[in-house]
Amino acid sequence: MNPRRKKRLLFASVLIGGVAAIASLLLFALNSNLDLFFTPTEVVQGREETGLMPEVGQRIRVGGMVVEGSVDRDPNSLKIAFDIADSGPAITVLYDGMLPDLFREGQGIVAQGTLIEPHVLEASEVLAKHDENYMPPEIAEAMGESHNKMEYSKGSY
Repeated sequence: MNPRRKKRLLFASVLIGGVAAIASLLLFALNSNLDLFFTPTEVVQGREETGLMPEVGQRIRVGGMVVEGSVDRDPNSLKIAFDIADSGPAITVLYDGMLPDLFREGQGIVAQGTLIEPHVLEASEVLAKHDENYMPPEIAEAMGESHNKMEYSKGSY
């Protein structure tokens, strides 16, 4: 093989290796910042269609309705614990911080955080829906008719 071909082969090899390294680092960075969305039922039972089950220590987002009578506030700090549920089982959310003004029992919320036990989420952020008529599509689809029944049984706020 002549020297010119060796240089071209070396250049092509380095170029392909560099692109592969950059692509792998990019995928690793994107994967570590990925927060998957689950409903409380999917956290407890896993997703039926994919069999995907969140693991303890994984960062996730969970959306559902705050269960009536489940809000437990610490009087000496901003710590709060509450349960959220969809049409199935509930999970407990622990949060230390200021809650949104629209947060209340029976309210639809999305909590983002780390799963510290199979049924306990330590939230770093809690978002409340902005009005009575809005619900994120993922939650609305997961909850189906159960949300509509809850809204009509409570009346308007």
